Amino acid sequence: MLLQWSSVPPLRTLEHHHRIPFSSALSYSVAVKYVFRISNLSRRNPADHRSSLTCSISQVHSYGTVDYERRPSLKWREIYRSISMMEKPELGAASVLNQWENEGRNLTKWELCRVVKELRKFKRYNLALEVYEWMNNREERFRLSTSDIAIQIDLIAKVRGISTAEDYFSGLPNTSKDKRVYGAVLNAYVRARLRGKAESLMDDMRHKGYVQHPLPFNVMMTLYMSLKKYDKVDSMVSEMTEKSIPLDIYSYNIWLSSCGSQKSAEKMEQVFERMKTDININPNWTTFSTMATMYIKLGLFEKAEDCLKKVEGRIIGRDRIPYHYLISLYGNLGKKEDVYRIWNTYKSNFPKIPNLGFHAVISSLVRLGDIKGAERIYEEWLSVKFAYDPRIANLLIGYYVKEGFLDKADEFFQRMIVEGKPNSSTWEILAEGYIGEKRISDALACFNEAVMAEGSKHWRPKPVNVSALLGLCEEEGDFKSKEALVGLLREKGCAEDEAYMYSVRRCNENHKRVMENGTLDYDQNDHEDNEVLFDQLQGSL
Repeated sequence: MLLQWSSVPPLRTLEHHHRIPFSSALSYSVAVKYVFRISNLSRRNPADHRSSLTCSISQVHSYGTVDYERRPSLKWREIYRSISMMEKPELGAASVLNQWENEGRNLTKWELCRVVKELRKFKRYNLALEVYEWMNNREERFRLSTSDIAIQIDLIAKVRGISTAEDYFSGLPNTSKDKRVYGAVLNAYVRARLRGKAESLMDDMRHKGYVQHPLPFNVMMTLYMSLKKYDKVDSMVSEMTEKSIPLDIYSYNIWLSSCGSQKSAEKMEQVFERMKTDININPNWTTFSTMATMYIKLGLFEKAEDCLKKVEGRIIGRDRIPYHYLISLYGNLGKKEDVYRIWNTYKSNFPKIPNLGFHAVISSLVRLGDIKGAERIYEEWLSVKFAYDPRIANLLIGYYVKEGFLDKADEFFQRMIVEGKPNSSTWEILAEGYIGEKRISDALACFNEAVMAEGSKHWRPKPVNVSALLGLCEEEGDFKSKEALVGLLREKGCAEDEAYMYSVRRCNENHKRVMENGTLDYDQNDHEDNEVLFDQLQGSL
């Protein structure tokens, strides 16, 4: 159910708001000389700087897949826009493709695969899968390779779940199950953190001779990173060494992160020294951003800053992502001037900045306490945004609630309703403010709104907030509200999740300290280090 807003009551009078019932890649590197126009970020006027750069380019083994980047830009862009900007998405990608062909315009496999690549790039997985299904229904025209099958397994796992992907894999003939297809299933297991199934499949791949390259080991290492099983990361590296499987840039970067996560700067630096002696590897910006992150966690700020300077010197081409990391990491170091310097350089090099870029700079400024600067850039974002992203607005409303500026939060929330649409996290942030004021009914109403918000399928309230509200209900003797909250947790599947409820119980012992110290995390888009490495690894698949 979507809320229809004709007018929105002030934050402090939410008790009069309408009620809704609680039912609710295998990389090998070759040194190549290129001349790039690059930004020297340490200068104030980077647009005037040109430099010659010798770099190592990771050549991604494609297993025979199409090199999209070398093809001319054909009508695939028009097809992509038609699909991604459908006025009625419920009609699906097939409606666009059928209309295209009904108009006498023939579609080729290359064009459709290029559309799929772009949809995946922007995480439009459902639409990408629909394009493949459209091709599957036309077997006489489109001969799909095992690479296509591997991509479909990845999409099915993301859209319909692991079990559906497993069924699809089981139904394939053995001739269609090569190392790419097995790798896609392994990748799906690792994303779902299904350690047992991932390790079992890895053994099967060993027996079939499908692990003669770094990629499956890299994928498994990201799993062990996410589970904090750092000794298993070391064992993967040892196995690669014993089998004379060369480590690639991703292997080294994951290994560095593992060492840093074990709070061992010395071990991390030993890995980096080994990396430097590997003639097939040239450390990239990810290498130094990973080390900078770990140095910051270890309190070695000078070393962290030195690594960030090296990141700046390794930004090439049209890659925006390094700017996001630089802005965030300089923010973590408390370097406000550098945050603004990188931001201004970023804007001078790219005419359009994506929402993630604005999120990175506003998040850093909020953490630095420069709320005026964050508000100014928020206004800039509103004037140039491609689409409204409530996660950006949540950074500001989260700051206001955390600092106790509930009137300001009220005013900003009203703007959010007019300018875009709040998400589940917006409502939860408001609930945090109400919990702090001991307004049980209002906090509960916000949780209910969070459940009903668009895109709330995978949302779960933070255990610390659930614990705080449950404790408040007990203090006030409001057992009716407590039961309503428990009912909401059952509806979201939280009550049956032992790990989740254990977190709630632990938080119950110290939620007052957490609230008083202001350690709540409002930045919904921060990534764990292993997730960052995993996402970067995906780009090599």
